Amino acid sequence: MIGRDSSVMKAWEATVRKTQAVAKKRANSIFGSTYMAHAEDEDQGNKDGGNGREGHELYHAEKVLSNGDYYKGDWADNFPHGKGKYVWSDGCVYVGEWFRGKTNGKGRFSWPNGPHYEGEFKNGYMDGTGTYTGSNGDVYKGQWVMNLKHGNGVKKFVNGDTYEGEWRRGMQEGQGRYEWGDGRYYIGEWKNGNICGKGSFCWGEDGNRYDGCWEDGLPKGNGRYIWSDGSFYVGNWSKDPRDQSGAFYPAGSLEEGSLEWDPQEVFEELGKCEICPGEKVSVLPSQKRLAVWRSSKGGCDGGKPRRMSIDGRVSVGVEKPSDRMQLWGGAEGDFSGTKTPPGGVGLDDELMAMQLDGAISRGSNQLQTLRAPTKSKRQGEIICKGHKNYELMLNLQLGIRHSVGRPAPSASLDLKPSAFDPKEKVWTRFPPEGSKYTPPHPTSEFKWKDYCPVVFRTLRKLFKVDAADYMISICGNEALRELSSPGKSGSFFYLTNDDRYMIKTMKKAEAKALLRMLPAYYNHFRAFENALVTKFYGLHCVKLTGTAQKKVRFIIMGNLFCSEYTIHRRFDLKGSSLGRITIKPESEISETTILKDLDLNFIFRLQKSWFQEFCRQIDRDCELLEQEGIMDYSLLVGIHFKDISENGEIISSESHTPAGTPCTSRADMDLLLLDPTRWASIKLGVNMPARVERTVRRNDCELQLVGDPIGEFYEVVLFFGIIDILQDYDISKKLEHAYKSIHYDPTSISAVDPRQYSRRFRDFIFRIFSEDS
Repeated sequence: MIGRDSSVMKAWEATVRKTQAVAKKRANSIFGSTYMAHAEDEDQGNKDGGNGREGHELYHAEKVLSNGDYYKGDWADNFPHGKGKYVWSDGCVYVGEWFRGKTNGKGRFSWPNGPHYEGEFKNGYMDGTGTYTGSNGDVYKGQWVMNLKHGNGVKKFVNGDTYEGEWRRGMQEGQGRYEWGDGRYYIGEWKNGNICGKGSFCWGEDGNRYDGCWEDGLPKGNGRYIWSDGSFYVGNWSKDPRDQSGAFYPAGSLEEGSLEWDPQEVFEELGKCEICPGEKVSVLPSQKRLAVWRSSKGGCDGGKPRRMSIDGRVSVGVEKPSDRMQLWGGAEGDFSGTKTPPGGVGLDDELMAMQLDGAISRGSNQLQTLRAPTKSKRQGEIICKGHKNYELMLNLQLGIRHSVGRPAPSASLDLKPSAFDPKEKVWTRFPPEGSKYTPPHPTSEFKWKDYCPVVFRTLRKLFKVDAADYMISICGNEALRELSSPGKSGSFFYLTNDDRYMIKTMKKAEAKALLRMLPAYYNHFRAFENALVTKFYGLHCVKLTGTAQKKVRFIIMGNLFCSEYTIHRRFDLKGSSLGRITIKPESEISETTILKDLDLNFIFRLQKSWFQEFCRQIDRDCELLEQEGIMDYSLLVGIHFKDISENGEIISSESHTPAGTPCTSRADMDLLLLDPTRWASIKLGVNMPARVERTVRRNDCELQLVGDPIGEFYEVVLFFGIIDILQDYDISKKLEHAYKSIHYDPTSISAVDPRQYSRRFRDFIFRIFSEDS
């Protein structure tokens, strides 16, 4: 025990003054490289006077650490464990419950500039129910997930505004009520911290209100403005006066009346009603590392001191001063940053080696070090003059420019059934010399067909695709790129120069399948904006004139892997095993290699709220495809590994990372959480921070779909979506199923009826994706 409270605090204050440089260095270690603190070579004992208790027994401790941190409270197994107070040298303080070195349970975390959080913690995060008081006086009371407001909660702003309702990842989203200090209020739907959807705005004392649709905080679409006397104005609302239309009805009358009133006044009034922004936290509780004394009390093996990693594994070896203290906490899973000392192999490593050896002895191949693929050249061959498909590309670009650029009234999202009629198509003739509607061009005459143009125009609006950007991507000066070989179906694929869109040639049967399911597909995306099925932007046909009369049908899709991140692994996953293997060694996997089910060597672990949303959306998407009689679809998954060494090795985030190699932690996630507005760039299946756990397969199970996890984790960014959704279970697929069922296990083949396919696909996906605990 270190003396009385006063002497302890004086020593602590002196240490703080001496270690400001160290504190700054710690702040720079936010990306997870393990920083080794030093302590004086002194066993602090315990309250029982060093009675020889084992380290895992609970006792009271009071410790001043050489980097300036101070801890007083329950201690077990070299961890704060129970109730205790930890003071960091930068002034942050946590008082509350601990579990194995992490804030867990009820507690209070305060920042030196005044903010504080009081409530529940989980694995180092503010998680559960709690109250946060900001430095400016704002107070939020409600539910939290991983440092973010998530669930139901009430926030009272210092200026008198109040929001009560649903939150999602730190932002108002769902149903909620926002009341301004002057009495005006809004009740309705929210999205990303802004008024969006259906709701009502009331002007307070005068009783006037607006009921209807909203977008980006303003009326947009159908709505009604009601005066306190009962008269109202109803129609289509838009900030652009040219799109505004409606009629006025006096109180108690069913006949349209006249009124000298401009609806644009509503937009001017609403422009003054600002939503208070959320406060950005400078540092999160999960970012605070703990510098903890590594006690040599109770050593074994002839008095050799023990080093214990945070997950409880003990290693035995020669202790160096730098091994006695170690920063940990705020990591994605527990890890030990200590190095294996010379002259002895840590038991950590022995246990891990035994685990891996056991896995390898059961596996179908030797466990290799994961390596990032070598940088490959841009995918595809540029279609320039002289290319066999050069004229076809020009025809496509001319047709797209004509279709998208054609003036059309702003379409409502409520489409008439006639818009989905397969016969709803527009033919346009493109003579080389040009016509009244088409420009002259250097290719042969062709005809251009637009299928259901109103539907696809509205889909592009629903997907928030700007028409000008869309045309520039596909029809700009830059040529398209043709992928080197056609797909299994015989279709050719083309990429736009900016990689945003993929164009696929398709068979007539696929086009018919899409047109048949188009109403359900459209309604699905209207209901679920995070749907994972492929986004389609247009369906077209080029008919060449002359003797050939050749027809080429095109579908334009979004490119799932268009990202600033390099995609290091790509998997096409169906949940079947027959023929679902690439058989490529690690050294031959390139950035564009498409791996399959039996190549999969990872389990994908998503943060709790994302995993729940993922499960719900997979169920919804599969139900859509099952109802439409679709099978043979895949989940396309792209993995970007965050940490790669200079020699190209992919770095694990766990404790058995080679000595001297920087480990990652939850720091990237924490940086993201510091600024909740950055969540806007993350959607289900796009730019998703996650972890993957490596797996190996057993020799005794030749077609084992999901390998055994080995506890080796990697910090990643995930991209995923459901592709190839236009395959009917037609007569050819039924014959394929009948034939293959004779020769192979019927459960292993891809061609099965849509209901069975959906069930098998979901079972498989929910085995390879899990919640990150």
